[in-house]
Order: sequence, then C-alpha cells, then structure tokens
Amino acid sequence: MHQPTDVQIIGTEVAIRWDDGKESFLSFATLRAASPSAEVKGERDIFGHQYGGEVPKNFVGVEVTGWERIGNYAIRFEFSDGHRTGLYSYELLRQLGEGTTSGG
Repeated sequence: MHQPTDVQIIGTEVAIRWDDGKESFLSFATLRAASPSAEVKGERDIFGHQYGGEVPKNFVGVEVTGWERIGNYAIRFEFSDGHRTGLYSYELLRQLGEGTTSGG
C-alpha cells in the first residue's frame, strides 16, 4: 500500500504526493461525495438491507477546512458543511486520484 509523503490544500483541491512519486489532485466536491462514512453511505445489516445514508448531492462549494492523518492507513477530512466522520483509506484516496495522477 502506498503512503502519502505530502498532503496540501491548493485552491479547490487536495494535492497528495505518494511515496512512489505520483501525485493526486482531488477536488473538494469529489472528496465530499466519496466520503466512506456510514453517515453518507449508510450501513448494511447481516441480511444485506441498506439503512441510512445520504441522498446523492451536489457538493460544489463545499470546502475542505482541515485534515488529519489517522494512524498509518487513512486521512480524515473536515468539510465546511460540518462533515468530518469519513476515514479515507490511502487505498481509497489513491483510487479516487487514479484518473488525475501524474509524476512517477
């Protein structure tokens, strides 16, 4: 699993430099919409029934106001709409950035 070596907020994006030299640029709206939290995605019971979760929304205008590393596996972002419960694994962040990566 690749690890971020640098994370910065640049304009309306979060820029992540990875330990293999690649860089990902993720818009705030993309990050907010992809939050892996139960609050956003909902939860499934043992029978596979979905409970909760947000109706898909347009998060244009929502900003990342801060972030913190969680152990050696994830980043938690804080958003201007008050959301801060999603733990974005490094694997998820890498996948989200795959369409917009460079370097190497």
